[in-house]
Amino acid sequence: MSANMEPQKVAGKRLVAIAAVALMAFIGILVETSMNVTFPTLMRTMHVSLSTVQWITTGYLLTVALLMITSAFLKQRFTNRQLFTAGALLFILGDLIGALAPNFWILLLGRLIQSGCAGIAIPLMINVIVESVPRSRLGFYMGMSSLILMIAPASGPTFGGLMVALANWRLIFWATLPVEILILIFGWNALEQYTPTKAVKFDWRQFALLAVAFVAIMLGVNSLTTAGWLSWQFLGGLVLGIGALGAYVQVAKHSDKQLLKLEIFRNPIFTYSFFAYVILQFCNIGINFALPNYAQIVVGATSLIGGLMLLPGSLITAFLQPWFGHLLDEHGAKLPIMLGSSLFLLAALGFTLWGQRLTVIMIAGLYIVFSIGRSMAFSNTMTNGLKEVDLSQRADANAIYNTGQQFAGSLGTTILAALMSSVKGGGLSYAAATARGSQLAFGLIALLGIINFGFYFVVFKHQKQDA
Repeated sequence: MSANMEPQKVAGKRLVAIAAVALMAFIGILVETSMNVTFPTLMRTMHVSLSTVQWITTGYLLTVALLMITSAFLKQRFTNRQLFTAGALLFILGDLIGALAPNFWILLLGRLIQSGCAGIAIPLMINVIVESVPRSRLGFYMGMSSLILMIAPASGPTFGGLMVALANWRLIFWATLPVEILILIFGWNALEQYTPTKAVKFDWRQFALLAVAFVAIMLGVNSLTTAGWLSWQFLGGLVLGIGALGAYVQVAKHSDKQLLKLEIFRNPIFTYSFFAYVILQFCNIGINFALPNYAQIVVGATSLIGGLMLLPGSLITAFLQPWFGHLLDEHGAKLPIMLGSSLFLLAALGFTLWGQRLTVIMIAGLYIVFSIGRSMAFSNTMTNGLKEVDLSQRADANAIYNTGQQFAGSLGTTILAALMSSVKGGGLSYAAATARGSQLAFGLIALLGIINFGFYFVVFKHQKQDA
C-alpha cells in the first residue's frame, strides 16, 4: 500500500492490543517505585538497614535492565502473544509471593520475579506500536509511550503511600493482582504477530559478561555504607564490573550478533546525549527514592503524605509533556534541553541548600520545578540523540537507551541510599543524621546537573543542524 493509501486510523483490534501492552508496561513501571514509601516500615518490622531495604527497588530495576539486553533476541524468537503472556504471568507470580512474603528475602524474591513484567512489556509496547500503527500516527502513540515511561515511576510513591494508608504495604501487591489478571484476559486475544519468528541462537557469553558487570558494580556501590570507599568490597566490585565490561567489548567486536551494538557510540552526538540521558534517569529514580524516605524519617510525615507530596509535580509534568515535544519541533532541541536542565539544576540547588530543614510543602514545590525541568530535558535528549543515528541503527540505539536508563535508575537508588545513611555518630539522632546524609545526596544531584551542561555543550558543538 502506498503512503497516500496508508490507513490514517488504527484498527480496533490493534488499538486493544496497544492498550493492553501499554497498561501492562504502566503497571510494571508503577510498582518499580511504589515500595519506596514503605522502606521505614520494612526497616522496623523486618530488621534491615536502609542500604539493604533499597534492594527492593534496586533489584527490580537491575533485573529490568538485564532483560532489556535480551529484547532484540526475544522479539525474533517469540511471538507477541507469548511475550505478553510471559510478562503477565511473571507479574502475577511475583505479586503473590510479595503479598504473602513472611520475611524480607522472600519479599525481594517476589520483586525480582515481578520485574520480569516490566523488562518484557516495555520493549514489547514499543515494538507493537511501531509494527501496528500507521506512520502518520506514529508520533502520537510513541509520545504516549514516552509519557508512560516518565510518569509511571514518578507516580509509584503516591500509589504506594495510598495503599499503605488504606491498609499496609501488602495492599500494593493485592491491589495490582486483579488488574494484571484483567490485562492478561483483555489483551490475549487482541495480540497479533506482525513479523515471523526465527529460531535464532542466544549468545549466553555476552549476556553473562554484561550481567556480571552490572551486578558487580551494583554490589560494590551498595557496600559503601558498611565497608567504605577503600574497602575490597567496593573496589573489588568496580574492578570486576569494569573487567567484565572490557571482556564484553572484546567478545562483541568479534561477533556478528552483538547484544548491544557498541559502534553506535562512535557518534559523539549520540554518545554525549546518552550520558546526559542516563544521568537524568539516575537523578529521577534516585530522588523518587530519597524524598519519600526523607519526609518520613526527617520530617515525620506519614507514608501517604510522603507519596502524595510528589503527585503535583507528576501531574503537572504529564499535562506539559506534549508542550515539551512541541518546543523541540518548533525551536529545535537546544531550547527545551537547556531550559529543562536549568530548572533541574535550580531545584537541585534548592534541595541542597535547605537539605537539613525541608518541609513537606518545600519538597512538593521544589519537586514541581525539578520534575518539569527533568522531563523537559529527558524526553528531548533521547529524541535528539536518536535523530542523529542512522535509521538502520535506531532499534539498537533504542535498546541502549532503555538498558542504560534502567541500570542508571538502579544505580541512583543505591548511591542515594548510601549517601543518606552515610552520616553516623557525633551524638546525632537518626533523623538528624539522615537529614545530613540527604543533603549530600541532593548535592550529588546538583553536581550531576552541572556536569550535564558540559555534555550538552559537546552535543550542540557537534550538531550542525538543530531542528
